[in-house]
Amino acid sequence: MIEPQLFDVIELLVDLPEFNLRLGTRGAIVDCYSDGNYEVEFSDRDGETIALCTLSPNQFVVVWQAQTKRWLLVSEQLAAVVERLSEEDRKQVLNFALSLCQK
Repeated sequence: MIEPQLFDVIELLVDLPEFNLRLGTRGAIVDCYSDGNYEVEFSDRDGETIALCTLSPNQFVVVWQAQTKRWLLVSEQLAAVVERLSEEDRKQVLNFALSLCQK
């Protein structure tokens, strides 16, 4: 799994209705806490903060790494998401991927 780091860009894997944020919304990690949680800032197109949330790593996936200054490949993002799934859900993802190969 890719360990989230300060200033990485993340994408939400869940809706956060209390902050009016939806699955897929991107934000930046602005603090890493010793309890394993992360402070994430979400901004509008003008750079104005719209929400500041403390999130657990199972609520997001890293899509851009600040340290390497690169966007993660879709395969890397997918692997990070699949890691969080139950074994049964992983089997469903595998079966879906296999069905795509048959096209």
